[in-house]
Amino acid sequence: MEPVRLSFHDEIRKNKIQSFFLIGIVLAVLLALVYSIGFVFGGDLFFIILIFGTIISIIYVTVGFYKSADLAIASVKAKKATGPEFRQYNNTVEGLCLASGLPKPKLYVMDNPQINAFASGRDPKHAVICVTTGALQKLSKHELEGVLSHELSHIANYDIRFMTLTAVLVGMISIISQIFLRSLFWSSLGGGHRSNNNNGGVVIMVIAVVLAILSPILVAIVQFAISRKREYAADSSAVKFTRSPTGLINALKKIKGNSEMEVSGAVAPLFLSKPSKKREWFSTHPRLEDRIRKLERM
Repeated sequence: MEPVRLSFHDEIRKNKIQSFFLIGIVLAVLLALVYSIGFVFGGDLFFIILIFGTIISIIYVTVGFYKSADLAIASVKAKKATGPEFRQYNNTVEGLCLASGLPKPKLYVMDNPQINAFASGRDPKHAVICVTTGALQKLSKHELEGVLSHELSHIANYDIRFMTLTAVLVGMISIISQIFLRSLFWSSLGGGHRSNNNNGGVVIMVIAVVLAILSPILVAIVQFAISRKREYAADSSAVKFTRSPTGLINALKKIKGNSEMEVSGAVAPLFLSKPSKKREWFSTHPRLEDRIRKLERM
């Protein structure tokens, strides 16, 4: 029996809903952690910890957010895609932007023989797309269009902004957990921490410690899951832009033959395909086979 065809509209909606559901899990973990630490410490000390952790998280991620495109381009030593050799690259992006109503992003090229690309920027007006020289040399016009549609989809879906929000929440949880655990350690050495003698207090204390240890791990796993959902959503949106999945499918099949790429770990999650060939327990990208299989059903 022929498999049921997938609607790219349904896939986009489903992946966005799942992304927001996963964000809800992160918020629930944050609230549980805040409540339990508030019970253990009570009063002013807890709010100092919360405010301090929040300020550090927001400053750290805000700087990265506004400078994300510049930092990403600098980290891969990319150059602007100007000159006659990049005419097809520019013309393809211009055509896709006209069809989608997006402003044209700044275009860059990184010198690497492997097939890959990434997009960055806080919004469509401040976006960049960077492709490898390998992508320009090894992909057909139709395949390159599929890859560029995927990257434009990340821009159109505000994925950088969404992932920055996720990073803020994850960063807050990690910082608050570390401050709490270190505060417990030092207060126990100094004998200054008040104890809860009732059974309920002991239970909450144990829950708070367990949450502080496990919550950064849990939300990191959720963060990776959100990233994978956004990749699926960008694949579906690329089909919406081009009205055909074959270009992206063929490009992903060629990418399966990639060798390892040496790029910064901070920029690696932005790429169309995971640059590293190492097996990881938790990956920011779905398996290429799964992405191809889903696209083939559209």
